[in-house]
Amino acid sequence: MKVLLMYEYPASPGGLAMQGELLYQGLLELGVDVYPVHFESSMEKEWYYRWFKPDVAVGVGYWGYTPSLILHPQQSGVLPVPWLVADGYIANYQDVLNDLPLILVTSQWVKEMYIRDGIDGSKIEVLPVGCNTDKFKPIPANHPEVMAVRQALGIAPDELLILTAGGDACSKGAQEVMKALAEIAPVMPPWKYVCKVWPQARTYKQNVLDMQLATQLGIADHVKFATSIISRNYMPYLLNACDIYAGPSRIEGFGMIQVEAGACEKPVIGLNAMGMLDTMVHGQTALLAGIAEKITLSEVMLEDASYPDGHRLIQFASPRTVDYRASVNDIRDALEQLIFSSEYRHQLGTAARQHVIQHFNYRKVAEKFVQIMADRLSIR
Repeated sequence: MKVLLMYEYPASPGGLAMQGELLYQGLLELGVDVYPVHFESSMEKEWYYRWFKPDVAVGVGYWGYTPSLILHPQQSGVLPVPWLVADGYIANYQDVLNDLPLILVTSQWVKEMYIRDGIDGSKIEVLPVGCNTDKFKPIPANHPEVMAVRQALGIAPDELLILTAGGDACSKGAQEVMKALAEIAPVMPPWKYVCKVWPQARTYKQNVLDMQLATQLGIADHVKFATSIISRNYMPYLLNACDIYAGPSRIEGFGMIQVEAGACEKPVIGLNAMGMLDTMVHGQTALLAGIAEKITLSEVMLEDASYPDGHRLIQFASPRTVDYRASVNDIRDALEQLIFSSEYRHQLGTAARQHVIQHFNYRKVAEKFVQIMADRLSIR
Protein backbone atom coordinates (compact mmCIF):
# COMPACT_ATOMS: atom_id res chain seq x y z
CA MET A 1 0.00 0.00 0.00
CA LYS A 2 1.32 3.42 -1.01
CA VAL A 3 -0.26 6.31 0.89
CA LEU A 4 0.18 10.04 0.42
CA LEU A 5 -1.01 11.65 3.65
CA MET A 6 -2.11 15.28 3.26
CA TYR A 7 -2.38 17.45 6.38
CA GLU A 8 -0.77 20.51 7.93
CA TYR A 9 2.79 19.25 7.60
CA PRO A 10 5.19 19.85 9.28
CA ALA A 11 2.72 19.45 12.11
CA SER A 12 1.71 22.40 14.27
CA PRO A 13 0.23 21.74 17.75
CA GLY A 14 -3.30 22.02 16.31
CA GLY A 15 -5.78 19.17 16.34
CA LEU A 16 -6.00 18.60 12.57
CA ALA A 17 -2.22 18.57 12.23
CA MET A 18 -1.81 16.07 15.05
CA GLN A 19 -4.61 13.93 13.61
CA GLY A 20 -2.53 13.52 10.46
CA GLU A 21 0.81 13.26 12.24
CA LEU A 22 -0.29 10.41 14.49
CA LEU A 23 -1.70 8.42 11.59
CA TYR A 24 1.58 8.99 9.75
CA GLN A 25 3.58 7.67 12.72
CA GLY A 26 1.31 4.66 13.07
CA LEU A 27 1.52 3.74 9.41
CA LEU A 28 5.30 4.08 9.43
CA GLU A 29 5.53 1.68 12.36
CA LEU A 30 3.34 -0.81 10.49
CA GLY A 31 5.74 -0.70 7.55
CA VAL A 32 3.31 1.07 5.22
CA ASP A 33 4.90 3.03 2.36
CA VAL A 34 3.66 6.49 3.35
CA TYR A 35 4.75 10.09 2.82
CA PRO A 36 3.39 13.25 4.48
CA VAL A 37 2.77 16.48 2.59
CA HIS A 38 1.09 19.80 3.36
CA PHE A 39 -2.45 19.64 2.02
CA GLU A 40 -2.12 23.07 0.36
CA SER A 41 1.27 22.38 -1.25
CA SER A 42 0.16 21.85 -4.86
CA MET A 43 3.69 21.67 -6.23
CA GLU A 44 4.90 19.09 -3.73
CA LYS A 45 1.74 17.01 -4.04
CA GLU A 46 2.15 16.89 -7.82
CA TRP A 47 5.76 15.78 -7.32
CA TYR A 48 4.57 12.83 -5.24
CA TYR A 49 1.82 12.00 -7.75
CA ARG A 50 4.42 11.70 -10.51
CA TRP A 51 7.16 9.62 -8.91
CA PHE A 52 5.58 7.98 -5.83
CA LYS A 53 2.33 7.13 -7.63
CA PRO A 54 0.29 6.63 -4.46
CA ASP A 55 -2.58 4.15 -4.35
CA VAL A 56 -4.52 6.66 -2.29
CA ALA A 57 -4.21 10.28 -1.16
CA VAL A 58 -5.66 10.64 2.35
CA GLY A 59 -6.48 14.20 3.35
CA VAL A 60 -7.22 15.57 6.83
CA GLY A 61 -9.63 18.47 7.15
CA TYR A 62 -13.28 19.42 6.76
CA TRP A 63 -15.56 19.63 3.72
CA GLY A 64 -14.34 23.15 2.86
CA TYR A 65 -10.91 21.68 2.05
CA THR A 66 -12.42 19.70 -0.84
CA PRO A 67 -10.40 21.52 -3.57
CA SER A 68 -7.10 20.59 -1.88
CA LEU A 69 -8.01 17.17 -0.46
CA ILE A 70 -10.17 15.76 -3.25
CA LEU A 71 -10.20 17.74 -6.51
CA HIS A 72 -6.45 18.25 -6.69
CA PRO A 73 -5.45 14.54 -6.52
CA GLN A 74 -8.35 13.63 -8.83
CA GLN A 75 -6.94 15.92 -11.49
CA SER A 76 -3.81 13.75 -11.53
CA GLY A 77 -5.70 10.47 -11.51
CA VAL A 78 -5.01 9.73 -7.83
CA LEU A 79 -7.78 8.31 -5.65
CA PRO A 80 -8.62 10.69 -2.77
CA VAL A 81 -9.95 9.54 0.59
CA PRO A 82 -10.76 12.51 2.84
CA TRP A 83 -10.63 12.06 6.62
CA LEU A 84 -13.06 14.71 7.76
CA VAL A 85 -14.16 16.58 10.84
CA ALA A 86 -17.42 18.51 11.15
CA ASP A 87 -17.55 22.27 10.59
CA GLY A 88 -21.06 23.63 10.26
CA TYR A 89 -23.48 23.02 7.44
CA ILE A 90 -22.03 21.44 4.30
CA ALA A 91 -22.80 24.24 1.85
CA ASN A 92 -21.05 22.86 -1.24
CA TYR A 93 -19.46 19.75 -2.70
CA GLN A 94 -22.23 17.27 -1.92
CA ASP A 95 -21.95 15.86 -5.46
CA VAL A 96 -18.16 15.63 -5.24
CA LEU A 97 -18.30 13.86 -1.88
CA ASN A 98 -21.06 11.46 -2.95
CA ASP A 99 -19.03 10.42 -6.01
CA LEU A 100 -16.21 9.15 -3.77
CA PRO A 101 -16.01 5.45 -2.93
CA LEU A 102 -14.98 6.17 0.66
CA ILE A 103 -15.04 9.01 3.18
CA LEU A 104 -13.46 8.74 6.63
CA VAL A 105 -14.79 10.75 9.59
CA THR A 106 -13.59 11.08 13.16
CA SER A 107 -16.74 10.02 15.07
CA GLN A 108 -20.24 8.65 14.71
CA TRP A 109 -21.59 12.13 15.38
CA VAL A 110 -19.57 13.60 12.51
CA LYS A 111 -20.94 10.85 10.28
CA GLU A 112 -24.46 11.82 11.32
CA MET A 113 -23.74 15.47 10.46
CA TYR A 114 -22.58 14.56 6.95
CA ILE A 115 -25.60 12.33 6.40
CA ARG A 116 -27.81 15.17 7.66
CA ASP A 117 -26.33 17.43 4.99
CA GLY A 118 -26.90 15.06 2.10
CA ILE A 119 -23.91 12.71 2.05
CA ASP A 120 -24.50 8.99 1.41
CA GLY A 121 -23.87 7.25 4.72
CA SER A 122 -22.87 4.00 3.00
CA LYS A 123 -19.70 5.77 1.80
CA ILE A 124 -18.66 6.81 5.31
CA GLU A 125 -16.44 4.92 7.77
CA VAL A 126 -15.52 6.15 11.26
CA LEU A 127 -11.78 6.32 11.97
CA PRO A 128 -11.06 7.93 15.36
CA VAL A 129 -8.14 10.25 16.04
CA GLY A 130 -5.14 8.52 17.57
CA CYS A 131 -3.43 9.22 20.88
CA ASN A 132 0.22 8.62 21.69
CA THR A 133 -0.18 6.80 24.99
CA ASP A 134 3.60 6.49 25.29
CA LYS A 135 3.81 10.27 25.76
CA PHE A 136 0.39 10.93 27.25
CA LYS A 137 0.72 8.81 30.36
CA PRO A 138 0.48 9.32 34.12
CA ILE A 139 3.43 11.25 35.55
CA PRO A 140 3.80 11.60 39.34
CA ALA A 141 2.79 14.89 40.92
CA ASN A 142 6.29 15.25 42.41
CA HIS A 143 7.98 14.93 39.01
CA PRO A 144 10.08 18.10 38.43
CA GLU A 145 8.41 18.96 35.12
CA VAL A 146 4.91 18.57 36.57
CA MET A 147 5.80 20.59 39.65
CA ALA A 148 7.25 23.30 37.39
CA VAL A 149 3.96 23.58 35.48
CA ARG A 150 2.00 24.14 38.69
CA GLN A 151 4.56 26.62 40.00
CA ALA A 152 4.48 28.61 36.75
CA LEU A 153 0.68 28.75 36.95
CA GLY A 154 0.79 29.89 40.57
CA ILE A 155 -0.84 26.73 41.94
CA ALA A 156 0.07 25.92 45.53
CA PRO A 157 0.94 22.32 46.41
CA ASP A 158 -2.23 21.92 48.49
CA GLU A 159 -4.57 23.37 45.84
CA LEU A 160 -6.76 21.23 43.60
CA LEU A 161 -6.27 22.20 39.97
CA ILE A 162 -9.24 21.97 37.60
CA LEU A 163 -8.18 22.46 33.99
CA THR A 164 -9.85 23.32 30.70
CA ALA A 165 -7.83 23.73 27.48
CA GLY A 166 -8.70 24.82 23.97
CA GLY A 167 -8.53 27.59 21.42
CA ASP A 168 -10.80 29.49 23.78
CA ALA A 169 -12.31 28.36 27.05
CA CYS A 170 -15.95 29.24 26.43
CA SER A 171 -16.36 26.80 23.53
CA LYS A 172 -14.96 24.06 25.79
CA GLY A 173 -17.69 24.67 28.36
CA ALA A 174 -15.78 26.92 30.77
CA GLN A 175 -18.73 29.18 31.55
CA GLU A 176 -20.82 26.20 32.60
CA VAL A 177 -17.90 24.90 34.69
CA MET A 178 -17.49 28.27 36.43
CA LYS A 179 -21.20 28.41 37.27
CA ALA A 180 -20.95 24.93 38.79
CA LEU A 181 -17.80 25.83 40.75
CA ALA A 182 -19.50 28.93 42.12
CA GLU A 183 -22.27 26.79 43.60
CA ILE A 184 -19.88 24.63 45.62
CA ALA A 185 -17.07 27.14 46.23
CA PRO A 186 -18.02 27.75 49.89
CA VAL A 187 -17.39 24.12 50.83
CA MET A 188 -14.44 23.33 48.56
CA PRO A 189 -10.88 22.73 49.74
CA PRO A 190 -8.27 25.15 48.31
CA TRP A 191 -8.62 25.19 44.50
CA LYS A 192 -7.85 26.95 41.25
CA TYR A 193 -9.54 26.77 37.86
CA VAL A 194 -7.10 27.26 34.97
CA CYS A 195 -8.18 27.82 31.38
CA LYS A 196 -5.28 27.24 28.98
CA VAL A 197 -6.16 29.02 25.73
CA TRP A 198 -4.49 29.94 22.46
CA PRO A 199 -3.44 33.54 21.72
CA GLN A 200 -5.74 34.90 19.01
CA ALA A 201 -7.98 37.93 18.66
CA ARG A 202 -11.26 36.16 19.43
CA THR A 203 -9.73 34.45 22.47
CA TYR A 204 -8.59 37.69 24.08
CA LYS A 205 -12.11 39.10 23.70
CA GLN A 206 -13.66 35.92 25.08
CA ASN A 207 -11.26 35.89 28.03
CA VAL A 208 -12.55 39.31 29.07
CA LEU A 209 -16.17 38.14 28.92
CA ASP A 210 -15.37 34.94 30.79
CA MET A 211 -13.51 36.79 33.55
CA GLN A 212 -16.45 39.17 33.87
CA LEU A 213 -18.61 36.13 34.53
CA ALA A 214 -16.11 34.80 37.09
CA THR A 215 -16.24 38.18 38.85
CA GLN A 216 -20.05 38.19 38.86
CA LEU A 217 -19.99 34.67 40.32
CA GLY A 218 -17.57 35.73 43.05
CA ILE A 219 -14.81 33.26 42.08
CA ALA A 220 -12.45 35.52 40.09
CA ASP A 221 -9.65 34.99 42.63
CA HIS A 222 -9.74 31.26 41.86
CA VAL A 223 -9.83 31.55 38.04
CA LYS A 224 -6.79 32.02 35.83
CA PHE A 225 -6.56 32.31 32.05
CA ALA A 226 -3.21 31.07 30.72
CA THR A 227 -2.96 32.44 27.17
CA SER A 228 0.10 31.14 25.37
CA ILE A 229 1.45 29.19 22.44
CA ILE A 230 2.65 25.77 23.57
CA SER A 231 4.08 22.69 21.87
CA ARG A 232 2.81 19.13 22.02
CA ASN A 233 5.82 18.28 24.20
CA TYR A 234 4.37 20.44 26.99
CA MET A 235 0.84 19.05 26.93
CA PRO A 236 1.42 15.78 28.87
CA TYR A 237 2.95 17.76 31.73
CA LEU A 238 0.14 20.32 31.73
CA LEU A 239 -2.47 17.57 31.88
CA ASN A 240 -0.60 15.72 34.61
CA ALA A 241 -0.43 18.93 36.63
CA CYS A 242 -4.22 19.00 37.00
CA ASP A 243 -6.42 16.96 39.31
CA ILE A 244 -9.58 17.14 37.20
CA TYR A 245 -9.96 17.87 33.49
CA ALA A 246 -13.22 19.71 32.80
CA GLY A 247 -14.23 19.64 29.13
CA PRO A 248 -18.03 19.70 28.66
CA SER A 249 -17.51 21.28 25.25
CA ARG A 250 -20.26 23.16 23.48
CA ILE A 251 -19.19 21.64 20.17
CA GLU A 252 -16.85 18.66 19.81
CA GLY A 253 -16.55 16.37 16.82
CA PHE A 254 -14.12 14.06 18.59
CA GLY A 255 -12.47 15.50 21.70
CA MET A 256 -8.72 14.89 21.41
CA ILE A 257 -7.86 16.75 24.61
CA GLN A 258 -10.37 14.73 26.65
CA VAL A 259 -8.82 11.53 25.30
CA GLU A 260 -5.31 12.74 26.12
CA ALA A 261 -6.38 13.69 29.65
CA GLY A 262 -7.81 10.20 30.08
CA ALA A 263 -4.54 8.71 28.83
CA CYS A 264 -2.82 10.64 31.63
CA GLU A 265 -5.22 8.96 34.10
CA LYS A 266 -7.07 12.19 34.81
CA PRO A 267 -10.80 12.09 35.57
CA VAL A 268 -12.67 13.94 32.84
CA ILE A 269 -15.97 15.80 32.92
CA GLY A 270 -17.50 15.86 29.45
CA LEU A 271 -20.88 16.25 27.79
CA ASN A 272 -23.23 13.41 26.91
CA ALA A 273 -23.34 14.35 23.22
CA MET A 274 -21.42 14.59 19.94
CA GLY A 275 -18.00 12.96 19.57
CA MET A 276 -17.64 12.54 23.32
CA LEU A 277 -20.13 9.67 23.09
CA ASP A 278 -17.46 7.78 21.13
CA THR A 279 -14.56 8.54 23.43
CA MET A 280 -15.90 8.26 26.99
CA VAL A 281 -18.21 5.98 28.95
CA HIS A 282 -20.28 7.76 31.57
CA GLY A 283 -19.67 6.51 35.08
CA GLN A 284 -16.89 4.19 33.98
CA THR A 285 -14.16 6.25 32.29
CA ALA A 286 -15.56 9.78 32.74
CA LEU A 287 -18.55 11.75 34.00
CA LEU A 288 -20.74 13.13 31.23
CA ALA A 289 -23.08 16.00 32.00
CA GLY A 290 -26.52 16.05 30.41
CA ILE A 291 -27.62 18.58 27.82
CA ALA A 292 -29.35 21.62 29.30
CA GLU A 293 -29.83 23.52 26.05
CA LYS A 294 -29.40 23.15 22.31
CA ILE A 295 -28.62 26.24 20.24
CA THR A 296 -30.34 25.93 16.87
CA LEU A 297 -30.49 27.80 13.56
CA SER A 298 -33.32 27.83 11.03
CA GLU A 299 -31.27 29.44 8.27
CA VAL A 300 -27.73 30.36 7.32
CA MET A 301 -26.29 33.00 5.01
CA LEU A 302 -23.53 31.72 2.72
CA GLU A 303 -21.07 33.55 0.52
CA ASP A 304 -21.89 32.92 -3.15
CA ALA A 305 -20.39 35.04 -5.94
CA SER A 306 -23.16 33.99 -8.35
CA TYR A 307 -25.72 36.01 -6.35
CA PRO A 308 -26.09 39.79 -6.85
CA ASP A 309 -25.05 40.70 -3.30
CA GLY A 310 -22.51 37.88 -3.01
CA HIS A 311 -24.60 35.87 -0.55
CA ARG A 312 -27.42 33.36 -0.61
CA LEU A 313 -29.78 32.34 2.15
CA ILE A 314 -30.21 28.67 3.01
CA GLN A 315 -33.37 27.86 4.99
CA PHE A 316 -33.53 24.51 6.74
CA ALA A 317 -36.62 22.32 6.71
CA SER A 318 -36.14 21.87 10.45
CA PRO A 319 -33.88 23.79 12.90
CA ARG A 320 -30.30 22.53 13.14
CA THR A 321 -28.34 22.29 16.35
CA VAL A 322 -25.12 24.30 16.13
CA ASP A 323 -23.89 23.85 19.69
CA TYR A 324 -24.87 22.63 23.13
CA ARG A 325 -24.89 23.80 26.74
CA ALA A 326 -24.10 21.29 29.47
CA SER A 327 -26.23 21.03 32.60
CA VAL A 328 -24.62 23.14 35.33
CA ASN A 329 -26.28 20.94 37.94
CA ASP A 330 -24.70 17.82 36.42
CA ILE A 331 -21.27 19.47 36.27
CA ARG A 332 -21.65 20.53 39.89
CA ASP A 333 -22.56 16.97 40.93
CA ALA A 334 -19.59 15.59 38.99
CA LEU A 335 -17.22 18.09 40.57
CA GLU A 336 -18.49 17.25 44.04
CA GLN A 337 -17.90 13.55 43.47
CA LEU A 338 -14.37 14.13 42.20
CA ILE A 339 -13.22 16.95 44.45
CA PHE A 340 -14.08 15.16 47.67
CA SER A 341 -12.79 11.70 46.70
CA SER A 342 -9.23 11.20 45.54
CA GLU A 343 -10.05 7.49 45.37
CA TYR A 344 -12.82 8.10 42.83
CA ARG A 345 -10.54 10.39 40.81
CA HIS A 346 -7.99 7.58 40.67
CA GLN A 347 -10.64 4.99 39.78
CA LEU A 348 -12.01 6.97 36.85
CA GLY A 349 -8.56 7.98 35.66
CA THR A 350 -7.23 4.43 35.68
CA ALA A 351 -10.23 3.16 33.73
CA ALA A 352 -9.93 6.07 31.29
CA ARG A 353 -6.33 5.23 30.43
CA GLN A 354 -7.14 1.58 29.76
CA HIS A 355 -10.03 2.67 27.53
CA VAL A 356 -7.78 5.00 25.55
CA ILE A 357 -5.08 2.37 25.14
CA GLN A 358 -7.63 -0.16 23.92
CA HIS A 359 -9.50 2.08 21.48
CA PHE A 360 -7.45 5.16 20.57
CA ASN A 361 -3.77 4.31 20.71
CA TYR A 362 -2.38 5.67 17.45
CA ARG A 363 -1.04 2.26 16.44
CA LYS A 364 -4.52 0.74 16.71
CA VAL A 365 -5.93 3.59 14.64
CA ALA A 366 -3.32 2.91 11.96
CA GLU A 367 -4.22 -0.79 11.99
CA LYS A 368 -7.89 0.10 11.58
CA PHE A 369 -7.01 2.39 8.67
CA VAL A 370 -5.15 -0.41 6.91
CA GLN A 371 -8.12 -2.75 7.45
CA ILE A 372 -10.58 -0.19 6.07
CA MET A 373 -8.44 0.30 2.96
CA ALA A 374 -8.38 -3.45 2.40
CA ASP A 375 -12.07 -4.03 3.07
CA ARG A 376 -13.50 -1.01 1.26
CA LEU A 377 -11.03 -0.33 -1.54
CA SER A 378 -9.08 -3.62 -1.87
CA ILE A 379 -5.85 -1.69 -1.32
CA ARG A 380 -3.21 -3.70 0.52
